[in-house]
Amino acid sequence: MIVIDTRPLVAAANERDDHHQHCLDYLETAPGPLIVPAPVVVEVCYFLESRRGHHASATFLHQLVDGTLSYIELTAADLQRMEHLVGQYTDLPLGAVDASVIAIAERLKVADIATLDHREVVPGLGVRCRVRGAGPAGVVPG
Repeated sequence: MIVIDTRPLVAAANERDDHHQHCLDYLETAPGPLIVPAPVVVEVCYFLESRRGHHASATFLHQLVDGTLSYIELTAADLQRMEHLVGQYTDLPLGAVDASVIAIAERLKVADIATLDHREVVPGLGVRCRVRGAGPAGVVPG
């Protein structure tokens, strides 16, 4: 099980992205389920629509409908954890979408996050962030 951040999904869907092939290969071979938090869905659709058009966004949404990707809602506890993370790590900066990825990974006890964003390697969170094309970004002890 892997929680997926925005950028790998956008890169996989956008042939013009420098990380396209790495992310596409990763998502096609990663052990499932591939978990996509609700805030990531909105952000992916925004970027795909602005960079590739509505068809790319519709294709991504279809992957959620057909079960290729697994959609997950936030809970009240996730929102509380996000508030804490955003407030605590103001020097990163860690935004709400990034915090949702971490909160979901923690709740599900998932050790891996698929991301292209080094900012999510946060000390003490107990998740491993993979940066496609560069190997593991780092293992963060819990």
